[in-house]
Amino acid sequence: MQVAHPDDGTAAAVRRGFAYASRGIAWLDNAATTQRPECVIAAMDDFLRHHNANVRRGVHRLAAEATAAYEGARAEVARFVGAGAAEEIVFTPGATAAIHLAVEGLVRPSLRPGDEVWVTLAEHHSNFLPWARAARETGAAFRVLPLRPDGRADLDAFRALATPGRARWLAATWVSNATGAANDPAALAEAAHGVGARLLLDASQGIAHAPLRVAGAGCDFAVFSAHKMYGPTGTGVLWGRRECLGAMQPVILGGEMVDRVEADGRAAWTDIPWRFEAGTPNAAGAVGLAAAIRWIGALPPGAGDHVRALAAAARRALAAIPGVTLRSAPDAASIVSFTLDGVHPHDVAQALDERGVAVRAGWLCAEPLLRTVVGGPVVRASFAPCNTAAEVAALADGVRAAKEAFAP
Repeated sequence: MQVAHPDDGTAAAVRRGFAYASRGIAWLDNAATTQRPECVIAAMDDFLRHHNANVRRGVHRLAAEATAAYEGARAEVARFVGAGAAEEIVFTPGATAAIHLAVEGLVRPSLRPGDEVWVTLAEHHSNFLPWARAARETGAAFRVLPLRPDGRADLDAFRALATPGRARWLAATWVSNATGAANDPAALAEAAHGVGARLLLDASQGIAHAPLRVAGAGCDFAVFSAHKMYGPTGTGVLWGRRECLGAMQPVILGGEMVDRVEADGRAAWTDIPWRFEAGTPNAAGAVGLAAAIRWIGALPPGAGDHVRALAAAARRALAAIPGVTLRSAPDAASIVSFTLDGVHPHDVAQALDERGVAVRAGWLCAEPLLRTVVGGPVVRASFAPCNTAAEVAALADGVRAAKEAFAP
C-alpha cells in the first residue's frame, strides 16, 4: 500500500490543543506516553474543582455527581471498545494492574500441573512476567510463542505446539511496543479457542490508532492504559467477558466491594464490576479517559493516515543514513525502531534530546523480544497526529549528529 506524505495541516489543527507544543519539543515518545490535550486536563480540573467526592458512598449531592461522572465514563469506555454492557469494564490503575487482576483473580487459581499458558515473544514485560510467575508457582508450563519473520505471532506454530485441552491461556499484544508489528485480534482469538484456550489481549499500543471491538474480535480479556491514548496516568481498563468476570475472584479487598461483612471475617462480594474496584477509585482519571475518548473521536478524518505517513517518512529518512538499521516492522503504523552502528541507543537519545527531540532508547520493557531478534537495545521514535514532517527531519538530523559525535 502506498503511503502519502505527511499532511502538516492535520498536525497544525491537532497541535493547537496541546500546551507542550509551545516548548518547542518534538515529542516522538508517544508509545511510552502521549501528551494530554487541553480538553482532557480541563475535564479533570472541572471534576476536581466542582464534583469531587468518593463515588458510590455518600448520599449527598457531590457524591451523586461524582458517581454519575464515574459511571458515565465507564459507559463511554464500553461504547468505545464495543463491550456488551458497561459492567464489563473494570477500572484499574493501568494496563499492568489489569493484567495482574486477571492473572491473580482467575488464571492462577485455575491452573494445574501440566496446563499450558502461552505468551508471544513480542510481549511487554507486563504481559510476560505475571504469566511466567503464575505458571512457575502452580506447576503449569510456561510457553513462549515464536514470531513470524514479519514480527507477528506465529499462529501456525501455536496450533501445532499447543496441547488441546491443556493449553489454557494465550496472552498476546495487539501491537508490539518495540517493533510496531500488529496482530489480528480475531485471528489470535480463533487460534486460542481452537485448542480450548482463552485470549488476553494487550491493546495498549493499538487502542489510540485503530478501533477495537472486543466482543466481536473474540477476546476473553482486553487491557489498555489511558495514558497511551491521550488520557491521564494511573488509569487503566480491564474488559472481560461476563463469564470470565463472574469466575474471577477479587484481588484487592476493602471498601465498597462487598455487600456484607461478618465479624468472623466472612464476606459477600458486591456485583461486577465494583467487586474488583476496592477502595477509593481514581474518578478523576476515569473522567479524563472519557474526555480522551471523545477527543479521539473528534480527530480530523485524515489523522490516522497522517501518523502512518510520518512513520513511513521516518523509515525512509533513517534508512538513508549509513550505519542505521531499521528494527521495526516495515508497515508499522506509528513506531519506528532502529540502531546505529557503533553507538549505544542511549547516546543517540541524548544527542536527540540536545536538539529538542524526545525518543525512547533501551530495552523498551521488551527484553526477550529485543534480545532474541535484535541482540540488544534500540532507539524508538513513535508518532501521533500532532507530530509534523519537520519533526521527522529533526529526528534524522539528530541521528546524523549522533553518528558524527559517537561513531568510531
